[in-house]
Amino acid sequence: MSPEPRDVEVRDETIRLGQLLKLAGVADSGGEARELVQEGAVRVNGEVETRRGRQLRNGDVVEAAGERLRVIV
Repeated sequence: MSPEPRDVEVRDETIRLGQLLKLAGVADSGGEARELVQEGAVRVNGEVETRRGRQLRNGDVVEAAGERLRVIV
């Protein structure tokens, strides 16, 4: 996993975790995003997140599939 997160710019103030995973290309579909989250393979700000609908805000860091992503509004 890269030490520096890759910035992912979003249009709104918040974005759901599943949407971010698709937007960043970590998941090809909503179903794939759901599987990653349900398997406990996704961390938000260092903690395992099991809610695909988790609202992310500016500066949140998501780790999944060997990538680190930072939400930028």
